[in-house]
Amino acid sequence: MDITHIEHIGIAVKNLDESIKYYENVLGLKCYAVEEVTDQKVKTAFFMVGQTKIELLESTSPEGPIAKFIEKKGEGIHHLAFACNNLADTLTEVEGKGIQLIDKTPRKGAEGLDIAFLHPKSTGGVLTELCEHK
Repeated sequence: MDITHIEHIGIAVKNLDESIKYYENVLGLKCYAVEEVTDQKVKTAFFMVGQTKIELLESTSPEGPIAKFIEKKGEGIHHLAFACNNLADTLTEVEGKGIQLIDKTPRKGAEGLDIAFLHPKSTGGVLTELCEHK
């Protein structure tokens, strides 16, 4: 497996605009992009902290995975994302090590990344996202 760095930390929020104000006005960070990922029913906002991104996630549908997460667990850290080289091979490798995959093949995510999620039941309770820059 070729993990290169932490790509981002995903944080589920109820209100993206209000959350952006906190990160900008209190923490002094700058939101550099807002993007909607329609097929994932989510709107995202990104901040850089050193070499790592913070991704805020607001659901665009009551049936979306972020809405369900917030309903069950409240706002907060949703997932940890690692950048890797050759995502398809990495998925095969982790599945071979007994890790349950949510995504068996890569799909498109925000910022043009190819992404795939690993199930938290097999990752110590942490929803893990693997990302590949194309």
